[in-house]
Amino acid sequence: MAELIKFESTVSFLLAKVSTAFRNSLERRMGEIGLHGGQIFVLFELWKKDGQRQIDLAKKLDIAAPTINKMIKGLIDVNLVERARYDDDGRSTRIFLTPLGITMRPQIEAQWLELEEYCLSCLNETERMILFNILNKLRSNYTGRPDPEDGE
Repeated sequence: MAELIKFESTVSFLLAKVSTAFRNSLERRMGEIGLHGGQIFVLFELWKKDGQRQIDLAKKLDIAAPTINKMIKGLIDVNLVERARYDDDGRSTRIFLTPLGITMRPQIEAQWLELEEYCLSCLNETERMILFNILNKLRSNYTGRPDPEDGE
């Protein structure tokens, strides 16, 4: 009889558990400023380039169209983004930051950095760099795409 897998001793199991724990911490931190964890990733993308199409945001974030639609609706409800059309492209709806969406950036970044420090406080600098590199390799493997910072 084949030996049974001890799921708890696999990297995949541990990665899933760490991911869940991080997501819970992210939700708590962002909840302190009235946001859901996933919404901040939309804001991150818009801070890089404002006025993106919803479909492009979904693709960059690897999420389904209904999910990005719900996230954007939530951000519209709290006046952080708005839907609008470019004058030269009446067919395409774009997502733009509102003035509040722009001015909240330092507060959101501060929460993010506090979360980062909390999550990594048990690691030294070398371990942090190694973990960062390993996670980038895993993400590239899962998505089939290179690191976006490498010119994607």
